[in-house]
Amino acid sequence: MVERTLCIVKPDAFKARAAGAILSRILAAGLDVVAARVVHLTRSQAEGFYHVHRERPFFPTLVQFMTEGPVLVMVLQGDNAIQRWRDLMGPTNPAQAAPGTIRKDHGTNIERNAVHGSDAPATAAFETHYFFSDLEQIHPVIG
Repeated sequence: MVERTLCIVKPDAFKARAAGAILSRILAAGLDVVAARVVHLTRSQAEGFYHVHRERPFFPTLVQFMTEGPVLVMVLQGDNAIQRWRDLMGPTNPAQAAPGTIRKDHGTNIERNAVHGSDAPATAAFETHYFFSDLEQIHPVIG
């Protein structure tokens, strides 16, 4: 089933100039990029995006981290894109990630783990539309 999911190259990986290498892996894995932009999130934008974690103890440091520099946000599309992107990223904690995953290769710790990806179809729908309207996403031509 063709799905869409959100990808964020977080400030740590963006600052380390790893965005190109990460994009290359995404494309090599057969996922298509249907929308992309570089943004520097404000505190309000980061809090809105991560609102589901508002009551978690790591919320303040997550917001601080996500606002400390630019990020590359992309909408990825492909068959089973959500799970394929999650497999390519690896576990949230880079110390537990398999060799060859993005988080193992570019993440530092559980908080500075290089990339974000949606975890389910409903989350992907919210997250992709948080950053991109339907008009900003490439759609297949019908007919």
